[in-house]
Amino acid sequence: MTERSKLSPAVAEIRFHLREALLRHGAKAGEQILIACSGGTDSMALASALAFEGRKLKLLIGAVIIDHGIQPETYDVAQKTKVSLENLGFPLATIVRVTVGGDGGLEAAARSARYEAIDEVAAGMDAKFVLLGHTLDDQAETVLLGLARGSGSRSLSGMAELTGRYLRPMLGITRKTTEEACSALGLEVWHDPQNFEDRFTRVRVRQNVLPVLESELGPGIAEALSRTSDQLRDDSDALDNLAQASYAELVKTEATLLTLEVRALEVLPAAIRHRVIRLAGNSLGGHFHRTHVLEIDRLVTNWHGQKPLSLPSVRVERTGEKIVLKSNKTLKPGAC
Repeated sequence: MTERSKLSPAVAEIRFHLREALLRHGAKAGEQILIACSGGTDSMALASALAFEGRKLKLLIGAVIIDHGIQPETYDVAQKTKVSLENLGFPLATIVRVTVGGDGGLEAAARSARYEAIDEVAAGMDAKFVLLGHTLDDQAETVLLGLARGSGSRSLSGMAELTGRYLRPMLGITRKTTEEACSALGLEVWHDPQNFEDRFTRVRVRQNVLPVLESELGPGIAEALSRTSDQLRDDSDALDNLAQASYAELVKTEATLLTLEVRALEVLPAAIRHRVIRLAGNSLGGHFHRTHVLEIDRLVTNWHGQKPLSLPSVRVERTGEKIVLKSNKTLKPGAC
């Protein structure tokens, strides 16, 4: 490593964010830390930081390289990435080739196949964390996509720094910083051509929507969207916790149905009541959308003798002062 790379502010910033995230979430010497590495700019910059900080923190480090096989060059990319990681000091870099189905579109199918493979490797190695190279720019794109879809606050809160064993230490770092870090370190990176294909919605957001917002509203849009996601995540976490507590207090469970008292529901704030209703639906395998939640809510707040509701996997009706949700499936112990 050159003296110039050691002094690079971009390299130092990524290392600092990684070290702080690892320590904040309790990483200890001797624990296995993996990184999911595509060979792209973001993941290679993070891999370099992990190689450096891993030695200092006495961590066991490894990498998982997923070859989706969608493009003819991905096999060679995976092999080159493995060599690059070994040169950085990774004692273990595992290549996993996955089969991508067609359900939900190419992006969703590739993501599902990728995480399934990573989960299997991480579980087999008892990894404490799997690092992901998502950046502040990725977070901003996620928030904009949620806005466009009319999603609720949970979706607009974007990606959390830690989800299960998946750790995203670069959510406060821009893509420009990772590019500068790779340049300073002299790292060879892969520029996935699919990241420039406007048939993908996220690419259109990245290439068309965000630049227009920056041009028309001024710089700092990505940072503002990221701050918004942080604030919404705090609010969503608080509301979800309140809803869980209310649900545990209000719900009565039998073999194939749930019962909720109307009077107890109607005094709850709408944001809590809607979450309680969604929890009830999820417990029965209903996976309610907002339109379903609002239909049930009208049985509580606007009752005028409506007929029972036939919703996905669940029948809902009001009988006197009770809301009864019934499923054809038997509830498992502790399902609620």
